[in-house]
Amino acid sequence: AMLHRCRRVLFGCALVTVPTRRAPVFAKGFAFVSKTDRLSRFFKDNNQVRLFSTKHLDNTDMSYIGISDAFDGGNIDFVEYSTEDGPTKLVLKIKTDPYTELEDANHSQYFCFRSTVSGIPEGKSVEVKYVIENADETSYASAWENYTVFWSPSLNDANSWKRNLDTTYVNGEVSWVHTHDTNGSFFFSYFPPYSYERHLDLISKCAAAPGARVSSLGQSLDGRELECVSIGQGNRACWIIHRQHPGEHMAEFYAEGLLTRLLGLDTNYVVDGLVKRLLDMYTFYIVPSMNPDGAQAGYLRTNACGSNLNREWAPTGKAGEDDYYEAPTLERSPEVYHVLSKMDE
Repeated sequence: AMLHRCRRVLFGCALVTVPTRRAPVFAKGFAFVSKTDRLSRFFKDNNQVRLFSTKHLDNTDMSYIGISDAFDGGNIDFVEYSTEDGPTKLVLKIKTDPYTELEDANHSQYFCFRSTVSGIPEGKSVEVKYVIENADETSYASAWENYTVFWSPSLNDANSWKRNLDTTYVNGEVSWVHTHDTNGSFFFSYFPPYSYERHLDLISKCAAAPGARVSSLGQSLDGRELECVSIGQGNRACWIIHRQHPGEHMAEFYAEGLLTRLLGLDTNYVVDGLVKRLLDMYTFYIVPSMNPDGAQAGYLRTNACGSNLNREWAPTGKAGEDDYYEAPTLERSPEVYHVLSKMDE
């Protein structure tokens, strides 16, 4: 419908539809590109790529691969693609966190994106090579050695994620090949994501559990609640906080496991003798997610404005001097400010 006045142009064996309203050929959000080095032609619309290839289709069919990070915790940029040698190759780039003043850096490492393939005929398959070209520019480049990317057909099913054991890190690039043998979507991620939806579901389960006290300590920069789950009646306070760095999704999986054990969430609220002893000795204050804004944005280390919350618990330098850095503050790190205020009580 968008390209309603079109003509069809045959390039080799690939049939490409282009708008004919004006020259040069541009429509809002689209750009037609012709390469003389025989790279496939494509339209680019944000992170979506339309591929036209005869590797697996006849000359009347069209395959489509869409790359998207437009979901909770998504992070990727599309750079370019080619089908010249071997499997279709998609070159991608990890987005950086907002600038962090105290560390003078734009952190990056975590990524998560959706790859949607359509137009594959029955009985056919498409091999796609995914390449992250800026892996060596990330915050912990050495972590890519022996790394294996995670993939799943379901974003939110934590038990569905698998590793691609053929992931490589060569010449500063992380790459892997995935065979798409059906039309549909697959998700690829640095680590299986713990979504905000799952976070809210965990909080609801805790609120319904006998003996649990769920409260909000305040709000993040983007207005998300900073929930704290209090358990136990001991005279010793034990604070356990998770996920100051939003890209560390495994931390909130741990929080879920801890709360499940302490509250008996999977045993109809029945707890064992060790848990009973601990709840008599301690009052636990558990914050499952310190950085919900950064998690939703797909960041590695920072909150919405670029603060690394792990560095926001105390001032740096001396007051009145040029290098003085006040922390925490409501303007830059309310997440730490609210939790620390509750601790001080």
